[in-house]
Amino acid sequence: MKRRDLLKAALALPALRIPRTADLTRSAPPSGSAPPASVGPARRAAVQAGEAAPTSADFVVVGSGAGGGTVAARLVEAGYSVIVLEAGGDPPSVPYDVPAFHPFATEHEAMRWDFFVHHYGDPAKERNDPKYLTDKGGVWYPRAGTLGGCTAHNALIFVYPSNNDWNHLADLTGDSSWRAEKMRAYFERLEDCRHRRVARFRHKLGVNPSRHGFDGWLPVEKAAPAEAIRDGKVRRLFAASIRNAVKEVGLPSPARLESLGDPNDWRVISENEFGACYTPMTTRNYQRVGARERLLDVRRRYPDRLTIELNALATRVIFDDQKRAVGVEYLKGERLYQAHATPSELPGEPRQVRARREVILAGGVFNTPQLLMLSGIGPESELRRHMIPPVVVLDRVGRNLQDRYEVAVVNRMEHPWDMLRGATFTESDSQYEEWKSNRRGIYTTNGVPLCVIARSTAGQPSPDLFCYALLTDFRGYKPGYSEVVRERPNYLTWVVLKGHTNNTGGTVTLSSRDPRVRPVINFNYFEDGTDAAGDDLTAVVKGVSLVRRMTAGLQQTLGLVEEMPGADYPTEASLRDFVRAHAWGHHASCSCPIGPRDRGGVLSGDFKVYGVEGVRVVDASVFPRVPGLFIASAVYMIGEKAAEVIAAAQQVAGGRGRGAEAEAGGRGGRY
Repeated sequence: MKRRDLLKAALALPALRIPRTADLTRSAPPSGSAPPASVGPARRAAVQAGEAAPTSADFVVVGSGAGGGTVAARLVEAGYSVIVLEAGGDPPSVPYDVPAFHPFATEHEAMRWDFFVHHYGDPAKERNDPKYLTDKGGVWYPRAGTLGGCTAHNALIFVYPSNNDWNHLADLTGDSSWRAEKMRAYFERLEDCRHRRVARFRHKLGVNPSRHGFDGWLPVEKAAPAEAIRDGKVRRLFAASIRNAVKEVGLPSPARLESLGDPNDWRVISENEFGACYTPMTTRNYQRVGARERLLDVRRRYPDRLTIELNALATRVIFDDQKRAVGVEYLKGERLYQAHATPSELPGEPRQVRARREVILAGGVFNTPQLLMLSGIGPESELRRHMIPPVVVLDRVGRNLQDRYEVAVVNRMEHPWDMLRGATFTESDSQYEEWKSNRRGIYTTNGVPLCVIARSTAGQPSPDLFCYALLTDFRGYKPGYSEVVRERPNYLTWVVLKGHTNNTGGTVTLSSRDPRVRPVINFNYFEDGTDAAGDDLTAVVKGVSLVRRMTAGLQQTLGLVEEMPGADYPTEASLRDFVRAHAWGHHASCSCPIGPRDRGGVLSGDFKVYGVEGVRVVDASVFPRVPGLFIASAVYMIGEKAAEVIAAAQQVAGGRGRGAEAEAGGRGGRY
């Protein structure tokens, strides 16, 4: 196969856009906008006047991210009333909207939640990490306290998990509905694939071997701005990296060639394929879309059923004498959680909301176990230490915490990328104006022009390395990191992400019974955790060696000089020390895992918390092990599954939603 053919196969027809009317504003009406004309005059006037939130609903959902936002929207569409409690607000933000500005969304003060986590128990070992902050006593772990949760600041990457992840859950629970073949249906239900035009046409004819969704609520696109293709340096990067990737992983298989570099094609997933690919993004007309837009769209269509209560920090689940959840206590007020970038000193107004059917916790991997423990559900030692009356003892609440490992190989170039000349990543440059006016240019991309999926060793059952290129200097998360994007347009970073990690030794524990105080988080990296064989460390080292080989030959053509790891780490033996000191993660999961109770499970396969009634968890904490390579798609999928499970259980119990549209199993609204 010729080199040019390989390049074409991997890059896959750069920009197949679906014609649409340009939408230059945020994708759904902001909080407080006028309801549709179909709402009665009295209700419309009340909404416009900002009436108080209702004090009860069929379901109360704590958290508005990929899990909570999805399950809440589907339950409303099924005819139930839902109150969503979101601890953050919904501030307008250009960094939210523009794909290339996602680093600035991460540090946006109005919606940033700062956690400072431990990677090791030994302070001396932690201080080897240049990202360690002595004054904070940990490494910065950014989260988002805002409508949409972490879908508001992520890098928009939408990559399907491994089929093995779903099959493992099916084996663990004995529930065949978790099988990969069946789980794919939830992906098809939520996705509106806009980057496979030919596949979309075939789908209309009833042929869909890719098993993409084309009628869902979440639009997914591929960004390949013309500037990147015209940039000679980028073309040389593509050609050299793909050529070297072929040397490493072999020629593309028929499945990968037919998928045109799409990592989410069912044929690629089914065959555990690897190689060069692009990264699909959750955007609509190259503007961020996530759980926020989903909730606002559903509230616009069903204002009488969905209430979004912002600035509402959940403090405790309320149980009756039979250990059934009947509601949630919360504090009303802005910036009440200590993790906020500028936390308030005001106490907040105590309130309660009642759940007629169930309470659904979706606060995320750190806050869901915190809320469970504050509610009396967790390890006996933790409850006793903080004098919290136990409702039920579940020793694994806050245990089993897991994450990816990531490290960066950072190269400095002699000259800036041509496509970044003049780019200030602000609203005042011509590139922003091009994005705003025409939805074109470099700001339509999240900055990831190319990635390679590989196995660290031949014995891996699924590809476990995701290596992606960034046209900037990125060395992990540290306050102020986003400013480097503006300052250094002459860098190339390859990030090595290790998926399917073995370490399950992380913990989330309470530091106080005050719900406004952040929990203590320790990931217990590498030898401090449960990976006694050291396979994770070895895999990350192999990934660093892989990307070094993939950039071989570019030293002359691009004038590359490797700054990190650099000449001090020439061998794989020396790289082990580098990885221990520099690794980070941003896919925390698994702190309230599904599984049999006698084997450490916190939740049953239908998301119910053991030992109580009327409480489910639907967020990244439910997985027994971190799914796939990027977790957003998996969390969206469990939101879809949970809504179906909950609605089915209500129908069996004779509790159909009033005016049910029978939409929970079908297509969502479009916006």
